[in-house]
Amino acid sequence: MSSIKRDYYEILSVEKTADGDTIKKSYRKLAMQYHPDRNPDDKSAEDKFKEAAEAYEVLSNEEKRQKYDRFGHQAFSQGGGGGGFHDMGDIFSQFGDVFGDLFGGGGGRQQSARNRNAPRKGSDLRYLTEIDLLDVIKGKDQNIEFDTQDNCEVCNGSGAEKGSKPHTCPTCNGQGQVVRQQGFFTMASPCPKCQGTGEIIDNPCKPCKGQGRVKAHRKIKVTIPAGVDNGTRLRVSGDGEGGYKGGPNGDLFVEIRVKDDDVFTREQDHLFATLDIPYTQFILGGELTTEALDGDVEVEIPRGSMQGQRIKVAGRGVPSLRGSRRGDLYYTLNVEFPDKLDESEETLLREIAKKNNTKVLAEKKGLFGKKK
Repeated sequence: MSSIKRDYYEILSVEKTADGDTIKKSYRKLAMQYHPDRNPDDKSAEDKFKEAAEAYEVLSNEEKRQKYDRFGHQAFSQGGGGGGFHDMGDIFSQFGDVFGDLFGGGGGRQQSARNRNAPRKGSDLRYLTEIDLLDVIKGKDQNIEFDTQDNCEVCNGSGAEKGSKPHTCPTCNGQGQVVRQQGFFTMASPCPKCQGTGEIIDNPCKPCKGQGRVKAHRKIKVTIPAGVDNGTRLRVSGDGEGGYKGGPNGDLFVEIRVKDDDVFTREQDHLFATLDIPYTQFILGGELTTEALDGDVEVEIPRGSMQGQRIKVAGRGVPSLRGSRRGDLYYTLNVEFPDKLDESEETLLREIAKKNNTKVLAEKKGLFGKKK
């Protein structure tokens, strides 16, 4: 290839606004076109194959793509972790899953069976848990249970009886696949003898039945800190799926869902609610004790308040995950009138109405002139 690198977007024939799926599809197309199995002993095709892989390696990674968009090839000129492979094996091992199915599963060539039988980390797991809004303020310890798979401790994941070990499959010579030539295509398929593992187990481990994996039921306690929100993910290291062939466990990600509260709603670190207050206090002002999520709170009602007016109670909202500060609590005032007035209350209100020249309905009277 030329020592002057072409633009990565130009190499993959995509726009700078292209999404990940578009970039992947374009790379698959080029990988199929210039794949070494299709172009044996063609140095030009091999160079283009490497060039496309280099472009995809950067543009498929969001962080590297952002650097490239800002600084171009200069972003990786000082060993910045992007662009370039040592050999074809690097490409097959990193991107075999992208185009391996185009060549009957042989995109990764002889790496697949070896990788499967090497120790590797278990998968990360995701667990959804629901908490109340009060738990968001106080935090809580949550007990959770789930089923997963672990590495068989008896055979350490090999699948072979203790004291024995698997041996190389004679049909595929440990590659996990058999290859046949069809025209200029090299077609690969899983080995029928070992089912693609590259190994034969003569004495299967009894606890795991030769699978190297056993079912596991986990019970763990997760500490949920105050201030979490919908979608907050808590990472619990080492509590994911068990590793393979003695590899480390994956991690568990606990995703939080906060239940809706009947009284309070949340916006970021602030809480909001409606507060009903007597009409007399609405007019004259005063103090009112009411319930907040985490206990009673004193609310100062200003004289001459207005319907819908919002009152702030500082520091009684939700704690911030990024610090010790709490948000605020806001009450929207709603005037509350009694269902019925006794005789003395009605008399006082009529005197006030008369003083203010306000026309009101006359008193209701029953038979014989008595007030009803």
